[in-house]
Parts: sequence; structure tokens; C-alpha cells
Amino acid sequence: MYLAKVALLMNNGKMNCEHITDKKNASITILGIESSCDDTSAAIIRDGVILSNVVAGQKVHEEYGGVVPELASRAHQQNIIPVVDRAIARAGISKNEISAVAFTRGPGLLGSLLVGTSFAKGFSLAAGIPLIEVNHLQGHVLALFIKEKEGEYNPPKFPFLCLLVSGGNSQIIKVNNYLSMEVIGQTIDDAAGEAFDKCAKVMGLPYPGGPHVDRLAQQGDPKKFTFSKPRIAGYDYSFSGLKTSFLYFLRDNLKENENFIEENKADLCASLQYTIIDILLNKLKKAAKQTGIKHVTVAGGVSANSGLRNALKENAKKYHWNLVIPKFEYTMDNAAMIAITGYYKYLRGEFTGQDAVPFARTQL
Repeated sequence: MYLAKVALLMNNGKMNCEHITDKKNASITILGIESSCDDTSAAIIRDGVILSNVVAGQKVHEEYGGVVPELASRAHQQNIIPVVDRAIARAGISKNEISAVAFTRGPGLLGSLLVGTSFAKGFSLAAGIPLIEVNHLQGHVLALFIKEKEGEYNPPKFPFLCLLVSGGNSQIIKVNNYLSMEVIGQTIDDAAGEAFDKCAKVMGLPYPGGPHVDRLAQQGDPKKFTFSKPRIAGYDYSFSGLKTSFLYFLRDNLKENENFIEENKADLCASLQYTIIDILLNKLKKAAKQTGIKHVTVAGGVSANSGLRNALKENAKKYHWNLVIPKFEYTMDNAAMIAITGYYKYLRGEFTGQDAVPFARTQL
């Protein structure tokens, strides 16, 4: 099915085998495909510069309070062709100019990943160009190196520490170069983004809850309520205890006042956000101090949180960090981060075969 659809997109399946160009004399143009969760995205990057980045979301999950894997994969099948077509059109290039196609192999929802992987394989075959697999987590980190046609380009210096925080991951990564990364701390149970979303859900906030907590937190008192913080050795995280503490706190107060949540929603959000950020930054400060690394960054969906960004800036001034924060459009899942990773892997000649299969779980 996908090969047939891609053939239509690729001028009735005509092969273009003139894809291996002289890197010294020709541009390198990468098509990136991202489909790890509920956003279908395609992007074009040429020589490290973003030309287009198209993202199609899926509203269908809002009524369920979370992503439904089967519905997500079906929506990806509907979105993938028009999203790629639009990305190529917005980039102002022809399909024959694409040097390679990079795709998210994992981690993520297996059904969603299968759609992106299958499309990328078909596109690669139809165009006669190399295929590049990308680790989704690595893509989040390398989003910091996306260049734009206009504006400043201020990427972090190697080595640097990256706080990667999203709905499924909370990690501290030591980044030695573009393709050499070491996870020195990670969650042993739930991720920070998951804590935001699940605590938001018990307060009756819409999905995804993180942005709603952030908005309400700006109106509340972050010191109004106190929640438990884990005591985990090293640089690792834990957020399951916080979720339990928050749930029991609401349960106990609702027994005395059934309107407790509505009357204190802003303060609850502010206190919850303050606690999560404090947990995240305590470990990051510890890692920066013990490694002696002053170059610090943040990546992943939760890096869009205004409270986290402000706290990072305050700590950067206090501890003299060289802080790099990504633009909002590159924090969430998007194909630009996959394309930029594919660009650096292309320079290294790191291609993959047609036998590549997606994986739901993996590490850097």
C-alpha cells in the first residue's frame, strides 16, 4: 500500500539513482519523517538550514484524555502523504533534489512508528536515495543545532549537558559531539511530562495537561502547597511518588471541601510546577557541578514550559552557565529534529537498510 502511494508522490514511481553527490561541491538535502506518537511531521533541511517543517496534530485524542495508539496510527496513515507533499512544496524544491530520507525508528508507539518507517522505506526505494534511521531522543538533542535562514545561530559548545524532558523521558545527557551522547541520569519510573499530564487530569484539566498547568501556574502561588520530593541517588529521577502525593493531597482536601480544586486550581498548578522544576534542576545543578561542564541546554516537550525556562535562566546567572534554550517550535515532536540528525548521519555515511524495523523502546 505504501509503496503504491509513494510511487504516486514520486512521479509514478520513476527511480532517481543520482543521489550520491560530491559533498564538497553539492548541497545535502534531507527529508525528515517523524511519527513516533500523535503528530505526523515532515521537514526539509539543506546543509543544516531548515527550509520547511510541517506538523499535523490529532485532535481525536482530547476526548479520551490521552493518546489512543490505534487511532494515532490510523491518523498517521491519513496525514503522511499530504504532510510530506506540503513540506516539499514549502521548501521550494523538487523531489529529485532530496539526498536522503531520515525517519524516526524509535522509541515511540509501535503502530505510529510503522507508518513513518514504511513511508520512508517506500520513498527511499522510489527515489533511489539512502535511508537514515534516527533515535527520537537523539533528535530532540540535535534540534539545538537547527539553523534558520535568518536570525542568530547560537548552538551549544561541546561537551554540554542536556536536560531532556518530555512526556516519556526525563534524562540528563552528556553530549560529546553530534553523534556521541551519554545518559548520566534518567527517570527510574515516570517522566516529568507524565507527572504534569496525569496530575492535570485529576484536576479536570484538558489533555495535554502540561500547557494548561503552565498557564494557570502563572496566576498562582508556587509556595502555597508542599508535595513530596524523592531521594534518589546520583543523577536519576523519580516522579511516581510525587503523583501519589498529589493525588492523596487532593483526596484528603476534597473530603473537607468538595470545591477545593476549583477554588485553588491556580495555586495547585503553581505548586505542582514548582515542585517538578525543583526536582529537575536539583539533579542538573549537581551534574553540572560534579562534571565541571558549564555549557547547559534543555530539550523535549517540557522545555516549552515557561516556569522551567525562567528557572534555567536564573540558575544560569547564578552558576555562570552558558545556557542554550531551543525555540518553541523545535521543543515538541517535529520532523526538523529528525532531518538535522539525518544530516549529520549523512555526513558520516551512516545509512540503514530496507530491513530496518521500528522499536517501541530504546535508549541513546
